[in-house]
Amino acid sequence: MMNKNHDYGEAWRKMRISSLTDIILMKLLRIKQIEDNQGKTLVSEGLDANYYDMINYAMFALIRLVIEGEE
Repeated sequence: MMNKNHDYGEAWRKMRISSLTDIILMKLLRIKQIEDNQGKTLVSEGLDANYYDMINYAMFALIRLVIEGEE
């Protein structure tokens, strides 16, 4: 999560929860595509990276929900 935050900065703090959800859904579709291709990819980082990305974006969404609840 810290690596993702380092790569993209704090952009997630300005994103809507629905945008983070959309990114997670895109990752799910990418995972399905990789599985359909028996794990072969030309550009993607692979299944594990996509699963970690989904966890990271879900954590960002949870943090946003907590922050919004405190305001």
